[in-house]
Amino acid sequence: MPTLPDPPPPYYTDERATLYQADALAVLAALPTASVDALITDPPYSSGGQYKGDRTAATGLKYGGESMSDFSGDNRDQRSHLTWMNLWLLESLRVVRPGGVCALFTDWRQLPTTTDALQVGGWVWRGVVPWAKPSGRPAFKQRAWLNQCEYVVWGTAGSSAVTPDGSTQPLPGFYTAAPPREREHQTQKPLEVMRALCRIAPEGGTVLDPFAGSGTTGVAALIEGRQFVGIEMVEHYATVAANRLRTVAHGYRDDGQQDALDLGEATA
Repeated sequence: MPTLPDPPPPYYTDERATLYQADALAVLAALPTASVDALITDPPYSSGGQYKGDRTAATGLKYGGESMSDFSGDNRDQRSHLTWMNLWLLESLRVVRPGGVCALFTDWRQLPTTTDALQVGGWVWRGVVPWAKPSGRPAFKQRAWLNQCEYVVWGTAGSSAVTPDGSTQPLPGFYTAAPPREREHQTQKPLEVMRALCRIAPEGGTVLDPFAGSGTTGVAALIEGRQFVGIEMVEHYATVAANRLRTVAHGYRDDGQQDALDLGEATA
């Protein structure tokens, strides 16, 4: 077995969470083989509208939240995006144990590319779980369906999903939840949805998020009794994520208030 490179020093670490501030590919290459139970992440979509300028616009213009820091990796052309997805999904397959699960977000534009990238990366594609929002953007000025869903593409590391605890309880096939009203990242996902997704990992198991953003996956994993390994390239968001993980680790609510943690549920 080839020797793995040394990972960079953690940006934040405690008994249950480790966060790196670095490029995802560099850290993934250094993580131990078969060391995590589930990959749950919201990677950059490199999506946009009808024109090249829509794809290459600053993320604050594309997703709202211009007062927040932009994030990297969202302006690739289609071939570059597919190649990049293949690279990190292939490396993640090595890091996830056999029988573990991958779940990654995408939008309707990149849904075909994401399912292709998952399979080229060696995963077995298992399905798509919609996240339905109460409101959405109209596709045209004329009568048309609203674009009010994002999608979780999921697959397994191997021919079947193997849960170490032997659980056979199915999870919901879709979730309904509003985006966070107060965001710390331009594409921040609802905590209740991320908590529901983290339940695919066994209790006490480890969830990996190579694109941690503001740390919502990590917060959800810790609340659900899992461990967390995260990677975030942008230092500003690594700081936000570290602060949120530290808050949960010390028994406080994610909003900074003491006592009970936010146990809100997504509607399935």
